[in-house]
Amino acid sequence: MIRSVFAFLLIATGFAACSPNNVTADNSLEKYFKENNVTGCWGLFDNGQGHFTVSNISHFTDSTYLPASTFKIVNSLIGLENGTVQDSSSVIPFDSTRSYREECKGDMNMYNAFRLSCPNWYQELADQIGQPIMQKWLDTLGYAQRNKRFVIENNLDTFWLDNSAKVTGDEQLGLVKRLYFDQLPFSKRSMRIVRNMMLWENNSNYQLYYKTGWGTDENKNQIGWIIGWIEENKHPYFFSLQVKSADANIDMKAVRMNILKGILKQYGFMEGKK
Repeated sequence: MIRSVFAFLLIATGFAACSPNNVTADNSLEKYFKENNVTGCWGLFDNGQGHFTVSNISHFTDSTYLPASTFKIVNSLIGLENGTVQDSSSVIPFDSTRSYREECKGDMNMYNAFRLSCPNWYQELADQIGQPIMQKWLDTLGYAQRNKRFVIENNLDTFWLDNSAKVTGDEQLGLVKRLYFDQLPFSKRSMRIVRNMMLWENNSNYQLYYKTGWGTDENKNQIGWIIGWIEENKHPYFFSLQVKSADANIDMKAVRMNILKGILKQYGFMEGKK
């Protein structure tokens, strides 16, 4: 089950996860949201020290939003585990009846669909997986169950986009942490394939893995995510960034990356000194 990382620490240590011993609320991080005219939250977990740094902690642990394309992590894992796709080179033929962006047109393998974040490819994957198997895995993971069990209805290919399934920043961080440590209920092979698709920056100083997400909530707010980890000197630090804006014309790609890189630089990452 995908427990929140706070819940994980509570079980592992016997103490409340948000005690002063292992959580720092850093209000200085709010400047990155304000500079970009958005609201949101941030959580960073230093695995070596068992310590959280959080901005807007109540938002991080309690506010739920559509996962948007961050669900491609789970969708990929289920497709691999079920054998619907064999590996990241598996191709799904293009279906022109689905809505698609121009760069998502044509037959495509999973690696490119993941990296381009093509909704149409992953909608087809969900349909091929089928509702019973998808629901079984969501139940096994405890996915999107912050308030109650999530049940797929007549939206197998849209539930992660249409605001029916919702997750917290805390849950998102827990997902990537367990993915890194092979702690999800999937084969190590499936998890390794998905991790490899998440690697975006790889140099002598650090490796940066992440998946983005972008959608619209019920009130027409733009919701953005970046979830993943940065690794320096073989030490992983897991993060979850969520942003919200009422501006329909926001450059979400630039905004969420500006915030991510700004925070990481403030904490001294990307220099190979961690």
